[in-house]
Amino acid sequence: MNTNRKTIITVLSTLAIGLLLGWLIFGGSEAKVTDEHQHEHSAEEVAGETTWTCSMHPQIRQPESGDCPICGMDLIPLEEEQNSEIDPNAISMSATAMQLANIQTAVVGAAEPLKVVRLNGKVQEDERLIFSQSSHIPGRIEDLLVNFTGDYVKKGQVIASVYSPDLVTAQEELFEAQKIKGTQPQLFEASKEKLKNWKLTDEQINQVLASGTAQQTFDVMAEVSGYVTQKKVNTGDYVRRGQAIYEIADLSRVWVLFDVYESDLTWINKGDKVSYSIESLPGETFEGTIDYLDPVINPKTRVAKARVVQSNKGLKLKPEMFVSGKVEAKLPQTDALIVPKTAVMWTGERSVVYVKSESEQGVYFNMREVDLGPALGESYIVQGGIQQGEEIAVNGTFSIDAAAQLAGKPSMMSLKNAASEHAVHAMFKVGGNCEMCKDRIEEAALSVAGVISAQWDAETNDLHLNYNDGLSLDKVHHAIAQAGHDTEQEKAPDAVYEELPECCLYDRFEYRNTNKETQTSAEHVMIKVRGNCGMCKDRIEEASLSVEGVESANWDDETEMLHLNFNASKTSSEEVQKAIAAVGHDTEKYKAPDTVYEALPECCLYREN
Repeated sequence: MNTNRKTIITVLSTLAIGLLLGWLIFGGSEAKVTDEHQHEHSAEEVAGETTWTCSMHPQIRQPESGDCPICGMDLIPLEEEQNSEIDPNAISMSATAMQLANIQTAVVGAAEPLKVVRLNGKVQEDERLIFSQSSHIPGRIEDLLVNFTGDYVKKGQVIASVYSPDLVTAQEELFEAQKIKGTQPQLFEASKEKLKNWKLTDEQINQVLASGTAQQTFDVMAEVSGYVTQKKVNTGDYVRRGQAIYEIADLSRVWVLFDVYESDLTWINKGDKVSYSIESLPGETFEGTIDYLDPVINPKTRVAKARVVQSNKGLKLKPEMFVSGKVEAKLPQTDALIVPKTAVMWTGERSVVYVKSESEQGVYFNMREVDLGPALGESYIVQGGIQQGEEIAVNGTFSIDAAAQLAGKPSMMSLKNAASEHAVHAMFKVGGNCEMCKDRIEEAALSVAGVISAQWDAETNDLHLNYNDGLSLDKVHHAIAQAGHDTEQEKAPDAVYEELPECCLYDRFEYRNTNKETQTSAEHVMIKVRGNCGMCKDRIEEASLSVEGVESANWDDETEMLHLNFNASKTSSEEVQKAIAAVGHDTEKYKAPDTVYEALPECCLYREN
């Protein structure tokens, strides 16, 4: 009995231990398997939610890893923005990233707007000190004692002698009147007054009376002191009474006339101090005050003259000397918001800055469009878009923008592409020489409605123009020509060209054909064309060149942009796009036929729009 009980207890104990071990082994494994399964499932869900992009082409978005369909580079996971919950358009920047990109920030503050306006001009004679020396005696010039331009004369100096038959007759009348002086003194005095009207002095008249013989020539005396700037007669010339024979200028005081462009007129006022230098007098600086500003702009040169009156002791300043000056100008506004130029990024017609913010998650930047006022040399006045006290990036803005592009956030490039979606680029030659020419050419181009940007290269004379599709380039050529600069298509009026400052007098263009109806206009445009590889490049360029009037075609497989030069009088960009679409490649305006696309080699099967 005792043996049987022991046996039963042993069996039950063994069963209990077995059940416990089985539960531990199989139950635990099942839980572990379930756990692992759930973990793997979560990982798969996370992996499935990861977006993959290309570091070179951030517009690529794919749900799985692989190669970039444009450049073939390995795709990388698109990082989750830690500040996406705060602002989905903000771009996060770690402290390390900001240090590597050399990003610097500054707080926007108000200050008194001060701008250094640079002016160019010339030394000129003071118009109030220019005199015409005339002969008061009609007759023939017997001798010129001052016979070259630039000679100095003193007041009262004999400068010429004149033979005058009329004066000889007047002397004979004086002698006859002298004989009856006792009975008719009035006649004698009238004869003397006649000689005085010809500017003969009492001393000269007394000499004539004392000699008793009529003089054949009489001296012309200088009425002012100064330098002869023009000699208007030669020995032997006949002159009328009152005819000018010299122009004499007193150079003890001169004018310095500065050219002020329309864009700078806001900053220049009568009474402003000007400091200036002259290239031929190195190391010397002169100062003066603007005492006159033209109330009317010259319609040909588009400038107003600002005048500085300068004492010219020692005659250092000579007429026609070139002068470079500067004015530290102020606006009446005293609390303007000012930002450095390095903080502003241009996107066609827009300008943006990156505003810094901080949160518990870290530092991030938001792109902000701003309205700019006048430029202040190395800074701008901001009229709207940001407020005093906000912190903005002033260095490394392009690095922030690049990070925004990679993250698929709004960036300068995305705004620029949106603004220039229908923009056309053209390039043509424009005659000019210097920085003054550059300002004048670009201002003339930008004055035409529809022109987005204009940049003229002084070395190559090439004007790079971005303008809205549909604008006629004839208007741009005409505006530039009217400002005094020859273009490939239109010659500037001679009268306008001759009014340009001397430093701007470029070599005029030669025109083989002046008939506008037969002139041609070359244009350059950039067109988005879909494709993948080198075979695509050859096919796209061959299709473009097959169109009559196309001069060159170059397709970039990385950007998918086709650079096209064509004769606008023979074809258009639309005709070229039709030809490209016909060979299987989508363009901005035309989709390739499906049958043609499907027949392309496998390496050429780009992702259709």
